[in-house]
Order: sequence, then structure tokens, then C-alpha cells
Amino acid sequence: MTTEKTMTTEKTSGAAAGPEHRHGPRLRWAELAPDAYKAMIALDVAARKGVDPTLAELVKIRASQLNRCALCIDMHIAEARKAGETEQRVHLLNAWEEAPGFYTEKERAALALTEAITVLTDGFVPDAVYERAAAHFEDAELAQLIALITTINAWNRFGVSTRRAPGQA
Repeated sequence: MTTEKTMTTEKTSGAAAGPEHRHGPRLRWAELAPDAYKAMIALDVAARKGVDPTLAELVKIRASQLNRCALCIDMHIAEARKAGETEQRVHLLNAWEEAPGFYTEKERAALALTEAITVLTDGFVPDAVYERAAAHFEDAELAQLIALITTINAWNRFGVSTRRAPGQA
């Protein structure tokens, strides 16, 4: 982690910060905000209840791709593999709309909902996207799916804002 003294030295000495400084972790938020971290863990456990583990990992990977959270992409690809997901489906996930034969209609509805909730470009989830998901999930399942999508987006924001990346201790 770059310290304030190191940053000051780099500024005054004219040394350019290398890629490791620009992209290294900023702080260990889980250690510094342990109650928030514990609450996130509890929310994560609650949000996963009743959601198919493979679908949950696909949703988490897709949201993490959109949010550019390398830590979560890496983690959830590993978890998807453990849950029995194929390499081909993981590799095609970034272009799932262009690969209709690889994902079920239920998965495609969940992925569309994931993108709508994650991006929120229009400030809301379009009715057509919500209705598509509602056609494939019972109300309680849909509520859990929305909780799961919301939770991974929160994790992504922690990861991206603190610049956590795979392989960091």
C-alpha cells in the first residue's frame, strides 16, 4: 500500500508512479470497517438462499464484468467452476445475448435483469426486462435474485473503489 510519505516523495522527486501504484489496493476496507464487512457477509448469505448456485455465479460474474471488478470476476469464475459451470459458458458470458444456445431462457432472463439493475442507465429497470424475469421466477425467487444482484453490485463497489485485485494479500 502506498503511504502518504511515499506519495509525497514521488511528487517532490518527480518519480512517476508505476502501474503497481496506480492500480494497487488503496485500503483494506474490511479490516477498517469490520461491522460493515460482517453485515455484507450476512447479506450475501441471505441473498443466495434459494438461488441455484450456478445461476448465482453467472449473475455475479456478469455484474462484476460490467462493474470491472477484477477481484470478483476472478473469485466468481472459480466458484462457478466448482459449481460445475463449463469453461465455454464462462467465456461466452460477456456476450451472452449473442450466444442463445448456451444459456437457458431462465438464465437469459436473469442475466438481462442483472444488466438492468447493474447499469441503471435510464434510472430504472425497464418493465420488459422485469416481466421477462418474472415469467421465469416465482415471486420469492425473483426477490432473492434481486437481492443477489444488489449484493454483488455492493461487493463490486467495495472492490473497485478500494482497488482490490486478484492475488493481493
